[in-house]
Amino acid sequence: MEITVNGRSRKIDEASINSPLLWVLRDELGLMGTKFGCGIGTCGACTIHVAGKAVRACQSTPEDVAGTDITTIEGLADTTPGASLHPVQQAWVDHSVPQCGYCQAGQIMSAAALLAANPTPSATDIDRDMSGNLCRCGTYARIRSAIKQAAKDIQSGINQEAS
Repeated sequence: MEITVNGRSRKIDEASINSPLLWVLRDELGLMGTKFGCGIGTCGACTIHVAGKAVRACQSTPEDVAGTDITTIEGLADTTPGASLHPVQQAWVDHSVPQCGYCQAGQIMSAAALLAANPTPSATDIDRDMSGNLCRCGTYARIRSAIKQAAKDIQSGINQEAS
């Protein structure tokens, strides 16, 4: 079976078709940015994009996503040396969001999907759409500030070539 991950067609083992996509991404494809948190889809650490929508990789299988475009944190921005970060990633850096960092890939992927669907979210929109992503360090205020900055940066065209 083949799935498209970060713009590349990737062949996966037939035995993995009904396995959680999280483990296929990490163990079979070597994409370690998507993290295991709870395994039941409630913490958000494993958030990826499937056809542009935020999806929990621990609750999806390769069979569920066959024929769609999958984006992981590794594919969110151009990783060529010297290339720009995605506006959400840059805002994370600018606002010193990460502490332990474990939830950050899922937080960033959820924030990027939010801004793709709603480029000018209110604080209520941000809180609602990000509520499924848990941060053990409690950096929610910085996360909200970073999302607001990323929204402004996207609107003004900053880092637009990376998104």
